[in-house]
Parts: sequence; C-alpha cells; structure tokens
Amino acid sequence: MIDMLVRLYDLPDSGEIYAKVAAQGITLRRARAFEKHTVAEFARANFSAKWVSEVEVAITRQPVACFIATKDKVILGFACYDTTMKGFFGPTGVSEAARGTGIGKALLFKSLEALRDTGYAYAFIGGVGPKEFYAKACGAIEIPGSDPGIYADILP
Repeated sequence: MIDMLVRLYDLPDSGEIYAKVAAQGITLRRARAFEKHTVAEFARANFSAKWVSEVEVAITRQPVACFIATKDKVILGFACYDTTMKGFFGPTGVSEAARGTGIGKALLFKSLEALRDTGYAYAFIGGVGPKEFYAKACGAIEIPGSDPGIYADILP
C-alpha cells in the first residue's frame, strides 16, 4: 500500500468538522497515560495487534501522540501520529458502529494539526488504504515508489 504526503501549512479549516462531531455529543481529546490499557484494548478488539503496539508507543510520548473520540465514556475511535516514524500519521480506526459520524476525519485533523503545531511542514500517511478519503479530506497526494516503503520486511 502506498504512502501519501500532506501539506500541513495548507490544511483546510477544521471548525465545521469538529462542530459536526461535538453536535453528536462526541468528545475529541488526547488519550491519557492512565488510559493506555483501555485504548490498547479498543485497538486489539477492533483492529490488530500491530496497531496495539503503535497505540502503546503513542500514549507514552509527551505530549501524548494519540487522540481519541469518546461518547458516554466509551471509545469510538483513535488516531496516532509520530509513532511508526517521525512525521507519520496513523494508525487510526473508528468502531464499525461509529463510522459515518465524521469521527475519522476529525481525528485525522486533530493529528495533522498537532504535527503542524510541532513544527512539521509535511506529514506522511503510511500504507494508505482509503486513498480517495485522504485526498479529499486533506489534499493528500500519493508518493511515487513508496510501496512497500518502510513497511517492507514486517515481522508477523
């Protein structure tokens, strides 16, 4: 799967994205260190063991490099950055029941804005599945020759 590049200095305004999510009673925030086990379990139950590893790394960063979406004290989704490699967005995932609410796009923007605020001009989205989503949401473009990129020789 190919990697994509995002111009962080040219991100669209995220106000409406966040307002849509908030109107549904969904909170977007950084995960907290004492929630590492909870977020990791969400990743394990809904996605993969490899993502659990990345979530655990993201939550040990300072500041924490993992945003979560919650409603009524239940995790609906997460997004990490600066985890796999510096300047990388991901992994990210939203529970099946919460898809279509705008959470994925909101978590993407929280992470991209955090990367921008850290001082990056560009971000990488590694091993992209939904290329069209990222192109439309944040203007991401494919990086030629990036498949498999850093994901070659992955251990099981």
